[in-house]
Amino acid sequence: MATVTYNDQALQNALNNLDRGLVDMSVLMNQIGEAWTQLHTDRLEVGVSPDGTSFAPRSKATLAAYAAKGISPIGGPLRLTGDMANFIHHDYSADHAEVGSSAVQAAMMHFGGAKSRFPNLWGDIPARPFVGLAETDTPEIIEVIEDYLEGLVD
Repeated sequence: MATVTYNDQALQNALNNLDRGLVDMSVLMNQIGEAWTQLHTDRLEVGVSPDGTSFAPRSKATLAAYAAKGISPIGGPLRLTGDMANFIHHDYSADHAEVGSSAVQAAMMHFGGAKSRFPNLWGDIPARPFVGLAETDTPEIIEVIEDYLEGLVD
């Protein structure tokens, strides 16, 4: 059996930093959450679900309701007031990161709803899933992880 002994303070410091950074990954999870929040906001801007499909367009009933209220929608679905993007946030701990929206209408917009089940709606609302992990998110999140690990050993 061979034994290797090293006496290099810079290497020891790097290994100690790596060890500490991998025991409590709260900082990394926060960074992942921040990046993932931005990815969600960017997807809302272009109107696509995490799977890459475009959001369903506004229905005739929705457009009629807007017209009756004198509202001229600018932009695509889920962008009328900016609440959907403004209320996307993340939470994290040492072992997880999650993204969601606290906008009042978030669940209805994500899952959709039928007027027959929700009589207060002016028409059926198609599901427009906007929360989730997209394949296109992976490279960005990997980059965040790589930067974190490099920062630990630098």
